[in-house]
Amino acid sequence: MDKKKLLLLIGALIVAVGTAFAARSLLAGAGAPKAEAAQEVPKGPKVLVAQRGLPVGTIITADSIAFQLWPKEMVQDAYFIDGEADMNKLLGTVVRYPITAGQPVTQGALVAPGDRGFLAAALGPGMRAVTIPVSAKTGVGGFVFPGDHVDLMLTQTVAAKDGGNPLKATETILRNVRVLATDQSTETTIEEGKTVVRAFRTVTLEVTPKIAEKIAVAQTIGTLSLSLRSLADNQTELDQAIASGTVKLPAGATKEQEEKFLSQAMNRPIDGGVTFVTGGDVSRFQRRTPPNPELTTKSMGSPYGNSAPSYQPAAPARANGNQAPNIRSAPVVRVTRGKNTTEEPAGGR
Repeated sequence: MDKKKLLLLIGALIVAVGTAFAARSLLAGAGAPKAEAAQEVPKGPKVLVAQRGLPVGTIITADSIAFQLWPKEMVQDAYFIDGEADMNKLLGTVVRYPITAGQPVTQGALVAPGDRGFLAAALGPGMRAVTIPVSAKTGVGGFVFPGDHVDLMLTQTVAAKDGGNPLKATETILRNVRVLATDQSTETTIEEGKTVVRAFRTVTLEVTPKIAEKIAVAQTIGTLSLSLRSLADNQTELDQAIASGTVKLPAGATKEQEEKFLSQAMNRPIDGGVTFVTGGDVSRFQRRTPPNPELTTKSMGSPYGNSAPSYQPAAPARANGNQAPNIRSAPVVRVTRGKNTTEEPAGGR
């Protein structure tokens, strides 16, 4: 090959390599500021923000708020600043205005225990607060805290007039009732990062006006006990209610409105679908039916359904003057032949 052509080829290769390195340097230099900007974190103090959406009446717990870095130029005097505010003192306060997830919590958005209107702020629209006495036995051993949801059980004994064994029964009369306070405290005490379990003698619950009347009557009938609910139960029952059409989302509602509606539905106490257990379901030596014949399913006011006792009220006198037995041992049917009507055992010939 000609020496001149070889030199030209070598020069072209050198120029090509140099151009490639220059282009690579320019691309790398342009991308560096973007990467640094993406990794840039706010330079400023830590302020208290909501970890999730907090509607009005929410009782502040340790998992609902946390300190987060915030741009210095956006910090306001109403914010809670890390090092200046004690988050433990905010536990048990109540949200006065709605707070969205990630939004800083302001001092005016919380109502502390002892402040005027504190309990009223904790109540949802149209709700009432009622207090019931409990013990370590009926109060889940102190493992109930403000903000939890419980079921309410009524235990009673129905005496027998004939001197027989009384009926002992427990029924769940209310479900998904929110706890507002234990004793006179709405705070959850935390020591060394652990929640302190303490005994209490009274529990304040959030209920509707009708349920408040029901609880007042229930306290005169027997003993009320609490049954702590799982956090997953509310969401499961809400999904079932939406699927069945019991709970209907408002048409044309925004995402925030839907979240508020669903939150209110999850916190709503449920009055109905009562379940029960009698002494006969626990021990063969106890009875499972009402001890008095005049106590029918309707008069007892309990949803015994198909498992209702077979006792019936006294039947009227028949045409032949004989009195029907007060207690029927088997179901009967009425058979009419001409002008005569008789009652015969079901399945009989």
